[in-house]
Amino acid sequence: MELSHIGADGNAKMVNVGDKEITKRMAVASGVITMKPETVAAITSGQTKKGNVLNTAKVAGIMAAKNTAGLIPMCHTVPLSGVDIDFEIGTDTIKITAAAFCEAKTGVEMEALSAVSVAALTVYDMAKAIDRGMVIGDIKLLEKDGGKSGRFVRG
Repeated sequence: MELSHIGADGNAKMVNVGDKEITKRMAVASGVITMKPETVAAITSGQTKKGNVLNTAKVAGIMAAKNTAGLIPMCHTVPLSGVDIDFEIGTDTIKITAAAFCEAKTGVEMEALSAVSVAALTVYDMAKAIDRGMVIGDIKLLEKDGGKSGRFVRG
């Protein structure tokens, strides 16, 4: 039996999406970076040595979404029509939410997840001089829509 992602020789292969229909697709992912309250304060007040952390993290997340196929070996290149990244500031957390949009034959879940991951890594990089104990976690798909499998919303 040949699985769609395993070739007859047992090696991984890229799934053929040639017969799929082009549909509007979207995905939303989130993640959280936990840190000391003083680190959150430094980030939000612009008191970091590397500049505006959240603006830089937003640009990094968008760039990651655009380059996902170069990071994930079996991921298709997707023509993104948009990527939105938002930050929710807590006392000792920054929650990152990314939404990716396209019209394509395959979804944008990996693009949204990549955006969140790289945005969080950028926050860490830019604030590590203040707080090396930051923890990145809880990265997950919240919602996706479009394509044959339809809509998914995390309960």
